[in-house]
Amino acid sequence: MATAQKPWDHGPIVPKGHYLQHTDGTPFFWLGDTGWELFHRLTMAETERYFANRSAKGFNVIQAVLLAEFDGLRKPDQYGQVPLHNMNPATPNEAYFKRVDSIVQMAAAKNLYMGLLPTWGDKVTKMWGTGPEVFTPENAYTYGLYLGKRYAAATNVLWILGGDRPAVTDSADFRPLWRQMARGILEGTANKAFITYHISGGASTSAHLHSEPWLHMNMMQSGHGSGPDVPVWDWVQRDRALLPAKPVIDAEPNYEDHPVSPWPTWDPANGYYSDYDVRKQSYRSVFAGAAGVTYGHHAVWQFYNPREEKVNHVDRFWTEAIDRPGATQVGYLRRLMESRPMNSRVPDQALIAEGQGAKGEHAVAFRDSAGTYAMIYLPVGKPVAINIAALKAAPKKAWWFNPRKGKAESGKFTTKGKQLRATPPTTGRNEDWVLVLDVTDYKAPGR
Repeated sequence: MATAQKPWDHGPIVPKGHYLQHTDGTPFFWLGDTGWELFHRLTMAETERYFANRSAKGFNVIQAVLLAEFDGLRKPDQYGQVPLHNMNPATPNEAYFKRVDSIVQMAAAKNLYMGLLPTWGDKVTKMWGTGPEVFTPENAYTYGLYLGKRYAAATNVLWILGGDRPAVTDSADFRPLWRQMARGILEGTANKAFITYHISGGASTSAHLHSEPWLHMNMMQSGHGSGPDVPVWDWVQRDRALLPAKPVIDAEPNYEDHPVSPWPTWDPANGYYSDYDVRKQSYRSVFAGAAGVTYGHHAVWQFYNPREEKVNHVDRFWTEAIDRPGATQVGYLRRLMESRPMNSRVPDQALIAEGQGAKGEHAVAFRDSAGTYAMIYLPVGKPVAINIAALKAAPKKAWWFNPRKGKAESGKFTTKGKQLRATPPTTGRNEDWVLVLDVTDYKAPGR
């Protein structure tokens, strides 16, 4: 009996210009979930439940931290183990990492990549959080080499350095330390590791790390502290203009059900981010040319449960939060992107002749380089006029994709000269839509 093909059967993930692909040329769309405290706070049974849920929803990368944020060096995991002996990165605890091995294998069985953070950033530079700072360039290399060798044969491991910290501050440059950790990982994997970096809020790795040869993909964090409409589309455009060309993703947009408030108070008086907020930022970063996106839920990243204390006004347990609407809806985004030639995308805002809007209403458009299709995301349902001159020919089909339900819907369209005018099936806030124009006979997902 034939065995179902696994994603990594197409070969390792590598950067290809602004996008990601496997070594056999198969495109890869990064749909991540922030499971930061997974190794620290979950049992094996809970981990399996979480992986099954995420795999079913269409996620393909789980971002999790080996040396966890919440006193992860001193507070044991659910089996009484800490990750390091004497909090020394040069002396990892074999019992702890054996369970990590099992979790990586469990993820592979669910077709999930593990985006492993070797450490949360407070172990390098405390700045805020628990710490303690235990890394030096020397033991960062030793630890990186240990991890690289241990997981060299794991086909579903991707590496994410950083851990919510800048690489350079006004008073210090931490790049030499991160270079040594990356060097260790690369040497341990015979230079086959994929490495990126999780930056702090309101920033992108492009500022200080873009030219680092070990950085295969830029990451930004539009975050939770600046409101629901951070212009992530401009950030993506800025990073795409850099040379050499590298992929970029928003690895931490606003979390669903996170308080809408600046750091460090995270006061919930202004309410919580909704699935609508999640959709807006996810679609607009991807349509601006990102290689994927990472979703997050405020209860899931910390795996809030009756054993733990609340962090930043979390309002439900993770076991309920894994089924919040935003988690399902980002899966619709991945399915839509994978329904067309994905790595030939060209962001093209000139497609929008009328109706682009600003801030919360800002629409984002792209086409493929051959002009065989185009997509326009409207965060607010309203009439638009589209320039179709950039397409190979007049569209054979124009239709609407509902990002709330993952369904294709028909509509009324009029074409005059080189403009197509359209109004989505419903209008107003919380009624976001994707207009799809097909020159070639592509299949519509959800139909």
